[in-house]
Amino acid sequence: MPIAAGKMARAAAIAALLSLSSATSLYSTYSFNPLEHLGGVAPYFEPEDPPTDPDPPQGCTPVRAAYLVRHAAIYANDFDVDEYIGPFTDKLQNVTNVDWSKIPALSFLSKWKPPMTDAEEELLTRVGKLEATQLGVSLSFRYDNFRTPERVWTSSAERTFESAKSLVRGFETNDNTINVVTIYESEQAGANALTPYKSCPAYSSSAGSKQAGVYQDKFTKPIVARLNSLAPSFNFTSDDIYGMMELCGYESVIRGSSPFCDLDLFTPDDWLGWEYTADVQYHYNVGYGNPVSGVVGLPWLNATADLLFKPADDPTVQDLYVSFTHRELPPTVLVAMGLFNNSEFGGSEATINSTMPLDRINHRRAWKSSHVLPFLSNIAIEKLNCTSCSHQGFLQYLKDRNDQFHGYSERCGVDYQNSTDVLTIYTDPKVGNGTSVGKRFLRETEVW
Repeated sequence: MPIAAGKMARAAAIAALLSLSSATSLYSTYSFNPLEHLGGVAPYFEPEDPPTDPDPPQGCTPVRAAYLVRHAAIYANDFDVDEYIGPFTDKLQNVTNVDWSKIPALSFLSKWKPPMTDAEEELLTRVGKLEATQLGVSLSFRYDNFRTPERVWTSSAERTFESAKSLVRGFETNDNTINVVTIYESEQAGANALTPYKSCPAYSSSAGSKQAGVYQDKFTKPIVARLNSLAPSFNFTSDDIYGMMELCGYESVIRGSSPFCDLDLFTPDDWLGWEYTADVQYHYNVGYGNPVSGVVGLPWLNATADLLFKPADDPTVQDLYVSFTHRELPPTVLVAMGLFNNSEFGGSEATINSTMPLDRINHRRAWKSSHVLPFLSNIAIEKLNCTSCSHQGFLQYLKDRNDQFHGYSERCGVDYQNSTDVLTIYTDPKVGNGTSVGKRFLRETEVW
C-alpha cells in the first residue's frame, strides 16, 4: 500500500505540473487586439478564425461576381464626434488641474492632441484610400480571367465616392478604363438606390440606442470608477469612456496607432464590453432585431441575383459588379440572406432578441458588428461554374427570402409618390455611364 500510495502521489504531482505547464504556456501566448473588436470603427481585417480557404470550392470556377462594399476608413463619423469624442476632448482641454504625467495609464494625455479636425470629419484617411486601392488590386488578381468592368457604382457621399475611385485606381491597368457611377442619396428613391434605408420611413437611424445604452452603462461602470480614482477632478463619465475607446479605432487609421488601444488602459474584458454594446446597437438598428432590416436589404440581393444569371452572351452585362455604400446597407443584406443569425431562422422576434441580453454578453453570438461592418467590409456573391451545383436550389433559396422580406414600399410605410420595390441602377440607361477616374501620379514625398 505505501508503494502504491507513493506512485499515486508522484502521478498526481506530475499531473499537477503538467497542468501548470499547460496553463503557463496558454497564458504566455495569449494576445488580444482591440482593433478587431471595434464594430463600425474597426479598421479592415479578416475576422474568421480559423480563416477559410479564399479559393473557390474544388471543381468550381467563378464566372461572375458582385460586391457590396462599405466605404473605407474615415477620420471620424460626425455622430461619434458630437456624442462622444468631442465632449471628451473638450473636457480634456478645459480641465487643467490634472497632472496626467503622474498617472501611468493616462500619462500620454499630458501631450496628446486630437487626431482629427472638424473639417476632416467624414473624409477618407490615407489608410482608407490605400486599403480601398489594395482591394482593387486583390479583385484584379482574384478575377484575372474576368473582363475589366466598365463601371463601378457608388452612393453620392464623398467618402463612398473617394473609396470607389481608390478601388478603380488599384484595379485598372490603364487610365480611364473604368467609370464611377454616382447614385444620389435620395430620401424618396424607394428601393432604387444604394442607400434604401434613407427612403424607408419605418427605418430610424436612432434604433438600438436605448438598448445599447443599457449595456454601455453596465460595462463602463467599473472603468469609470477606476479612472476617477486616478483623476477625481476630471469626473470621467460613461460617454467619455466610450469615446476614448472609439479613438483607438479612429486614431489608428489616421496616425497608424493609438495610445487608447493600450491594454494597460482598457483590458480585453473592457473591449469585449464595448464590442457587445455596439453589437446590441446594430442588432436593433440594421440587424435581426429590426423588422425592416431584411426588407431594406432584399432589393440589392434580388438585383444581384438577376445580374449574375443573365445570359453569358448579353453584351450589357459585366463579369464583375462593385458598389460602394455606407455601414447601414451591408448588414441589412446579410439579414435578407439569413446570415450571421443568432438563432434558427424563422424564430419569433422575441426569440431573436433574447439572444442579445442586456445584462450580460452572449459570447456565442453569430452577430458581431466587428465582423459585419468594419471599414471596407464587403459582401461578395459569386456565380460558380461547378462540376455539380444546383441552380434550382439557389432559386428556391431566393424565393424563400422573397417570401420573408418582399414589399419594400408597403412595409417601409412609404409616404411619397413614385416609390419602387426594385433596384434597377445597374441596368437602367438613364443612370448614365459615370465618369472616369484616371491614375494619380505621386510626388516622391507622398506615402501613397
